[in-house]
Amino acid sequence: MASRDQEEQRLPVMQPPLFELGSDGKLRGAVGFLPVLTPDSSLDVARFWFRRYLEQSGHPPNTVKSYSYDLAVFESLVGPKPIREIDERDVATFLNESRGRSTRKRRLTTLSTFYKFLITRAKVVEIDPTAAFYSDRIPLKTPQPLFADEQARLLEAAAAEGPRTHLAIWLMLRLGLSRHEVIALRAAHIDWSDPEHPIVYVFAEQPKRRLRERKLAANRELTEIYHQLVEEEGPQDRLVPILPQSLNKMVERVAKAAGIEKLVTPQTLRHTFAVEQAKRGATEDELLELLGLADDARNRLSVQRYLRLAAPPLEPRGVTSERNAR
Repeated sequence: MASRDQEEQRLPVMQPPLFELGSDGKLRGAVGFLPVLTPDSSLDVARFWFRRYLEQSGHPPNTVKSYSYDLAVFESLVGPKPIREIDERDVATFLNESRGRSTRKRRLTTLSTFYKFLITRAKVVEIDPTAAFYSDRIPLKTPQPLFADEQARLLEAAAAEGPRTHLAIWLMLRLGLSRHEVIALRAAHIDWSDPEHPIVYVFAEQPKRRLRERKLAANRELTEIYHQLVEEEGPQDRLVPILPQSLNKMVERVAKAAGIEKLVTPQTLRHTFAVEQAKRGATEDELLELLGLADDARNRLSVQRYLRLAAPPLEPRGVTSERNAR
């Protein structure tokens, strides 16, 4: 006869939800006596529910961590005040202590998202104390794409380091994949049916990034790099299974080996891809689609920069005649 312990091990284990909506539409704890979220809840309690909401909504871990950090700093300034008593003065104090415009903008985004949750999702407050504040416009930096000879040297240095490095650099430089897209890419995401024209499918692991999904046409060069990787390291799943910081270091290392003195990051390679596509005639809408960017004002400003960089050079008066005279 089976022992009691053996019998219990065969019983199904039920995991109740961490929280649920009550009949009044408010979030209530269901496990471990979690405090109910009400207008009189402390910011500490509200922060917990907000974090759980972000995690279950599929927000990227970095976003959850950033919001949580900002709200912890906000709580240290506000103190044990109930969330219904937090007002514009508290928000102003929090924003005024920012060290720069980018920090102020991030903090305001955090609080605005937090109060959107409290008002529309949790329904515990009705007034948004952040509504009267506007973030400072942070101008976009002009990208510095790699020139043709620098691109060739970078790919050569990447190939010398190994096929995985070559593959990562190639995907960013020739297809415009972002750092996170390269890290998430699997061999099964690429249609190898036609070795001359493989198709790379860019899928989004997070729901918030679904608009960035797309498929990109590659060429024989990608197939050859992949085959070399398989020959040296065997069958592949994730093609570049490293951390984001490691990919940054990889790009920095390869750029140094290529003798490129300018700052080179994964975003630099993406900028270079966009400018090269613009030179080949890609329109503003096509660049948004190729890069997997949402159609909003800021992203359109970004692609307009690529179009300007791709335009023919301006010729000062006199330079053209001097050239023709030679």
